[in-house]
Amino acid sequence: MLRELRIENLLLIERAELRFGGGLNVITGETGAGKTVLAHSLDLLLGGRPRSAIVRPGAAEAWVEGAFELPDAVRAEPELHDLALRLPPGDEVVVARRVAAAGRSAAFIAGRSASAADLRTLGSRLLAFYGQHEHRKLTLSAAQAEILDGFAGDKHLELRARYRAVHNEVVALLRERAELEAREGARERDIDLLRFELGEIEEAAPESGEYESLEGERDRLRHAESLREGAGVATLALSGGEEGGGAVAGIAEAEGALGRSAGFDPVLAALGERVVALGVEASELAHELRAYCEGIEADPGRLEATETRLAAIDRLLRKHGGSVEAVLAHAAHCRTELGRLEQASERRDALAAEIETAAGRRDALAAKLSRARRKAAPLLETEVAAELAQLAMEGSRLEVALDPHPDRFGPSGAETIELRVATNRGMPIAPLGDAASGGELSRVMLALAGLGRAGDVGTFVFDEIDAGVGGQVARRVGERLQRLGEGRQVICITHLAQVASLGSTHFRVEKETSGTASVARVEAVSGDEQLAEIVRMLGAERGDEAASTHARELLAA
Repeated sequence: MLRELRIENLLLIERAELRFGGGLNVITGETGAGKTVLAHSLDLLLGGRPRSAIVRPGAAEAWVEGAFELPDAVRAEPELHDLALRLPPGDEVVVARRVAAAGRSAAFIAGRSASAADLRTLGSRLLAFYGQHEHRKLTLSAAQAEILDGFAGDKHLELRARYRAVHNEVVALLRERAELEAREGARERDIDLLRFELGEIEEAAPESGEYESLEGERDRLRHAESLREGAGVATLALSGGEEGGGAVAGIAEAEGALGRSAGFDPVLAALGERVVALGVEASELAHELRAYCEGIEADPGRLEATETRLAAIDRLLRKHGGSVEAVLAHAAHCRTELGRLEQASERRDALAAEIETAAGRRDALAAKLSRARRKAAPLLETEVAAELAQLAMEGSRLEVALDPHPDRFGPSGAETIELRVATNRGMPIAPLGDAASGGELSRVMLALAGLGRAGDVGTFVFDEIDAGVGGQVARRVGERLQRLGEGRQVICITHLAQVASLGSTHFRVEKETSGTASVARVEAVSGDEQLAEIVRMLGAERGDEAASTHARELLAA
């Protein structure tokens, strides 16, 4: 269950801390006071998308944090194995969400960074959320299928998952076959093009790093005379001509002069050693420059060959990605595609066999899935009808229609699932969205709450699920919520006094305005304050004796 909820700078709420109890927890307040902000804070903890401008004006960020009781059964779920390894020991986990004013958000589980997907995975095991938008969702075929399949149990859901995997396999194989058939007319043309492009690359046979090496060689060949002249002048300057001279001779003369006096002063001796080293370096450098000069050849034939090779590689680079690596990768792609196209007929035969095998497995799983649904449907109808009778819809009937899928097979089975309802005795059965009003849809959703996988979580949250009902019906709705709270935690945001009076824990949301700013305060109420809040919800002023008497009767009942 949810033990604590802490909120900072979320729209109207500057700071709030709620400590929930077991059973039915109710949250009440005037319209616009900020009750919906509390619902959105819980949605954020479930990995929901932050609404725009959700951060309180003037604040840098909003923060929502929930401390949940963590059952051992949740830790043991295989799907949560990786996440469970990051959770601390103990029976509590803290889940948090931070939303920056700029719109970016961050998620945390047990103080460590997490993703919104992690929050959704963990949150779905801890909390089931029934908001006002669920009325519309309930009329969708996919949502109705989830209700029946969830009611049928975990083994049924595992069977459906196996069916979906095989169905996706069949769809993928059929798509591949269709692509092969669509390309059949262009196959020869594609083969010719691939062979031509591969032949070009294999004929040129470029190597990694070759282009850069050829560019350097081309520059040397183009400027051979200039290079030879520069190296020759430098050689002459170092070693001199036939008549001697040059830097090497000058250094040798300096070396001899210092050698005669170096013994008299260590400083001069050190300088002499440096002159000796300089002479060796100058001599070696002159030798290397002479060798470089002799090795330069202005070969027009080699220059032409180099430029021709560069042009061939450059043409491939422009066509296939701009680098030799990209050209080689394209060659590998051509070989793969050629192999696939040249073996298309063999692959088509293999596909036929694979499709037949996979379709057979799908047929068998679809039949099992249909049998399980036909078995679960009347049980769901009976259970929901009993719940609707307790919600002042005596004589209402729910019918689960299993109709053949228009394409024979769909992602979830061989049938479509539709919930149909007759909301009054003697009325014809009709689709849920056509037959039920807003208030009736609320009660149908409440009757369905707790059935299937959602019934395993420890906390139910209802955001004004009692919209559109009143009077004695409202009392029945409250009693249903109270029954749901037996053995689990229920949090209900409500505007009905009949529902609020049944809460074991009651929070009141009030909006205060000071100057140009509005702030929502959330506080737990009991005793006289709870009585005053019930009086307000009945539409009376504090101190109204008749309303106070009615409120006391509601609380006492």
